[in-house]
Amino acid sequence: MRIKISILFVILLCAGCKPEETIQNIPAVEAPAPVAEHVLIHNARIYTIDRGFSTADSMVFSNDGEIKFVGNVEPMREMFPDAKQIDLQGKTIIPGLIDSHAHLAGLAVSLAQAQLQGTTSKDDVIRKLREHEAGLSEGDWLLGRGWDQNDWPVQEFPSSADLDQAFPDRPVWLRRIDGHAAWGNSAALAMADQDMSGDWQPQGGHIYRDEKGQASGVLVDGAMALVNKAVPEMSQELLDASLDLALQNLVSLGLTGVHEAGASLRVLAWYQQRIKDENFPTRVYAMTDGAGETLDWLCENGAVIDESGRLFMHSVKLYIDGALGSRGAALLADYADDAGNSGLLFMPPEELEAMVDKALGCGFQVGIHAIGDRGNRVALDALETAIARYPDNPGRHRVEHAQVLTATDIPRFSQLGIIAAMQPTHATSDMYWAEERLGSERVRYAYAWRALLNSGARLALGSDFPVEQVNPMLGIHAAITRQDIKGWPDGGWYPEEVLTREEALRGFTLDAAYAGFMEKDVGSLEPGKRADFIVLDRDIMKVDAAEIPTIKVLQTWLDGELVWKR
Repeated sequence: MRIKISILFVILLCAGCKPEETIQNIPAVEAPAPVAEHVLIHNARIYTIDRGFSTADSMVFSNDGEIKFVGNVEPMREMFPDAKQIDLQGKTIIPGLIDSHAHLAGLAVSLAQAQLQGTTSKDDVIRKLREHEAGLSEGDWLLGRGWDQNDWPVQEFPSSADLDQAFPDRPVWLRRIDGHAAWGNSAALAMADQDMSGDWQPQGGHIYRDEKGQASGVLVDGAMALVNKAVPEMSQELLDASLDLALQNLVSLGLTGVHEAGASLRVLAWYQQRIKDENFPTRVYAMTDGAGETLDWLCENGAVIDESGRLFMHSVKLYIDGALGSRGAALLADYADDAGNSGLLFMPPEELEAMVDKALGCGFQVGIHAIGDRGNRVALDALETAIARYPDNPGRHRVEHAQVLTATDIPRFSQLGIIAAMQPTHATSDMYWAEERLGSERVRYAYAWRALLNSGARLALGSDFPVEQVNPMLGIHAAITRQDIKGWPDGGWYPEEVLTREEALRGFTLDAAYAGFMEKDVGSLEPGKRADFIVLDRDIMKVDAAEIPTIKVLQTWLDGELVWKR
């Protein structure tokens, strides 16, 4: 059309010209440049993360995102002389990183709330809440997430009175960093759907009370639902804006895949609409939010496999206990620092077994949240029973976190073919107080990555964001050092459990892909797979380990398309 218009324009301009002048003055019309069918990345240090952990200097992929060749550049130039060539000037390439346990929707929601991570005291929390309140309308709840009493001078749970003076009328509801406890003021607690006074406790939850039997301000696990039901929903406009920020955060940090550990049908529809709008630059492997409505829908309709390759749901997420930081993790013996408290089982073991049976009967993978040693044993028992009952089940079942184990339960992961989906930064966040919670004997079997790997189990690594920071470089650093970013403690915390760099990278790439039945498509850079890769400013395999948290992602590619550039 542009060529026709150009010729017509010249003809009109020369309507009064002599024939020879017309011929001389018509400019040459250039045809549109053809789009290259292939892209050749060269002069790079490519860690393929294949089973041989091979390296290469070049890679060719088609414009539909399929890797064609990985190796040396000269044969590729001969085979693809018309390919678009990109010289990376010696930069490092690794496969796109995959977080095997995270909460993308939760991250989006949290970004619209008060950010309380890193607060050092109750006064610091109040200061951040006042800053956030300035942007609220009258009648809005003041919501936040990220507080951790273990980082405060007095490591005791706070009370509603700590919030009431600053916020006497506006409901304030603040989720702990692990998401397994919430702290509210009196206005928020008054919204509970039943009287919380007395000595009763909800199934799988705990209400902290004062000496008069009144709720004192903190609700743990199953008790949070009493107030959660009253919290107003965010607008779709704010949700979309927050998801935009969350997705850009992911790709800027090199994450091309996320395993969403608990998604509702509503979240699934939200993601599908974003994919339809071509505004979803990552892959999500979603697990259901329990064994209820979402699993019922899957049992009736089958697994979700979006044709875009960006969204899958083939897994069921279940919970058996709480978290260690809020003393909700179910232990076989009492907490070392809280006599009489052995944590919370969210349901009787037989109820968990029924849920696992339901999932396997419908042909789906199961991932069970289990943190305490009792929680992990109950989870392993339920999976072992169901696997025997449904021998044709899809396998690759998972224990999410697998945080505190026993010597006798560690080998069961390999024996049952169960994946340990673990988060290295949980160890480096908890190591300051974990031994106080567990005692010196139990802590030896906590965050036991090496012991599990040596027993033959497969690890899939992640972060559990927004519980921890999104940046996967922090997870890789924690896995290979068991130190914080300041290098504490010298030599690492229980250093016998460290991983090698190769093992840590596989945990965030190929083994994470395997845990989501996606290893044939992503997780390594090999012919036939998708061109999901990232370009780093330094060689992650060669820099000093202390530098790894500061490694920057320069480019993120998904399906052979550049989706983010620093």
